Amino acid sequence: MKQHHKVKVIRLLLVAFLFLTACTANDKKTATSSSSSSQREEQHLLIAAAASLESVMEKQIIPAFEKEHPETTVEGNYDSSGKLQAQIEKGLEADIFFSAATKQMDALVSQKLIDKKSVVPLLQNQLVMIVPSASEVDWRDFSDLKKAEMIAVGDPASVPAGQYAEKGLKALGYWDYVKNHASFGTNVTEVLNWVAEGSAQAGLVYATDAASSDKVKVVAVLPEDTLNEPIIYPVALVEKSQEKAAAEEFLTFLESKEVAKYFEDTGFIMNK
Repeated sequence: MKQHHKVKVIRLLLVAFLFLTACTANDKKTATSSSSSSQREEQHLLIAAAASLESVMEKQIIPAFEKEHPETTVEGNYDSSGKLQAQIEKGLEADIFFSAATKQMDALVSQKLIDKKSVVPLLQNQLVMIVPSASEVDWRDFSDLKKAEMIAVGDPASVPAGQYAEKGLKALGYWDYVKNHASFGTNVTEVLNWVAEGSAQAGLVYATDAASSDKVKVVAVLPEDTLNEPIIYPVALVEKSQEKAAAEEFLTFLESKEVAKYFEDTGFIMNK
């Protein structure tokens, strides 16, 4: 009888042990699954974008995207498109490249650093001549650049706005004067600030940059026929992106009606 009781107790203990072991295993599996899911959901995107895009990206587009995709954080890296191109060539771990010109995008596509199929010629912009809002000089058009002793221009070596300025002003016949009186900026934001502060009497920036500051006024718009091409802003997926699914979602978001309004309110033209 006692022996039977012992066997019964042992069996009960064994069942209890097996039950606890199974529960512990399930808990570990659940925790592992939850951790794996959490890791899968948390994503970080790095956007290498032209300096002229910084304001609209930081104030409107990125916050709107993160609100819709709380599992994804987006960081912007802003500079001249030429510098960003060089950074990507040197291994910058960006997920998306948003250029202020097709030249830099095409160069990266040719090196297979950009997913060619993902390239979207999303926006158009215009190049304008600006002067300080407080200027008392009678500025009328590009011919008046000869009134300036210091002219702010993006460096044509790396800044698309500077490349457009050189090409357009050569067509108009004013480049020789401008290059001899130029202070070359590393990006359009720097050029804008020099004119806004009055350290340069005139400058050439994108229309969207001019619209972002009440310290400058637009004198003239560079005629498109002087460039023989529109100023296009292409955007695309970086080939080595580790977050391609999230990056593709961001690209789709950039083409949405909501974001089109953000761009248009800033002065960009949707390239339809």
